[in-house]
Amino acid sequence: MDLDWLKDFLALAEQRSFSRAAEVRHVSQPAFSRRVRALEDWVGTALFVRGAHGASLTPAGAQFQPAAHALMRDLERARRDAQAAGLRDTATLSIAATHALSFTFFPNWIRGVMQRQALGTLNLISDSMEACEGILLSGEVHFLLCHYQSDARTRFEANRFPSLPVGDDVLVPLCAPGPDDRPSWSLPGTAAAPVPYLGYSQASGLGRILAACRDRQHSHTSTAVTSHLAAALMTMARNGDGIAWLPQTLAAEDLARGLLVRAGPERFDIPIEIRLIRSLECRNEAADRLWDDLIERGSRTDIHRVNAGLRS
Repeated sequence: MDLDWLKDFLALAEQRSFSRAAEVRHVSQPAFSRRVRALEDWVGTALFVRGAHGASLTPAGAQFQPAAHALMRDLERARRDAQAAGLRDTATLSIAATHALSFTFFPNWIRGVMQRQALGTLNLISDSMEACEGILLSGEVHFLLCHYQSDARTRFEANRFPSLPVGDDVLVPLCAPGPDDRPSWSLPGTAAAPVPYLGYSQASGLGRILAACRDRQHSHTSTAVTSHLAAALMTMARNGDGIAWLPQTLAAEDLARGLLVRAGPERFDIPIEIRLIRSLECRNEAADRLWDDLIERGSRTDIHRVNAGLRS
């Protein structure tokens, strides 16, 4: 059976006209009619009733139509999966990263890695933490780069998704300065006058970290807006709409320029890690080389720290 026969069948079932279906399929009407007849010969029964007003499905054709749709979907999915597998088997390295880290940490970090080894073609997917989790769990990428804090939940089992720390960051409460260059709002606030809070939505990994840690900080805030984009919250904080706990890696330039200032003492800071999470079910040579390099560099760093401690 020719795959074009299925496409012709579905086009005719939709258009109910040989001439219109042939036009949709970019083929002459006589050739189109021959292919429909060839499919009917292969099935062993008539699939269409021909008439002066066009073509309609026979009971056998109506029975065949959902199976033809399902078969086309399965073939398209198989083709995409095969293409994805082919890409994974080459030197292509696919990494999902949260929005904040895609713009700040990732470019310099991956440049340092590529100076040590050839990774081949690199594919970066930037999205919310929730979306990145789904991408890694579905086996579409080799790694996920994200912020991590031990108290915040994750969707990854350690035996299937090992991880390594590759950097450090801090969530710092920041806001726009007032006329006297002091913060427009100051933590902890009070129950009578809560601080306007620019928070992260459920799709944000930083939101999960804050939810896990803020109960220990005893601050009084009132949520003004939520977003999964740290960059959006930073812009709103800069515009004077409230305070936001922002990654120091993201807000460093605004802090240096005085566009943002601390909205509270360091006890309100939340130290976090930047971690690379690996899928053991999506692997290729480039992914193995990167992982081995990071493990080796981590081991050398640990040995250096131990030796420095002994010398001191």
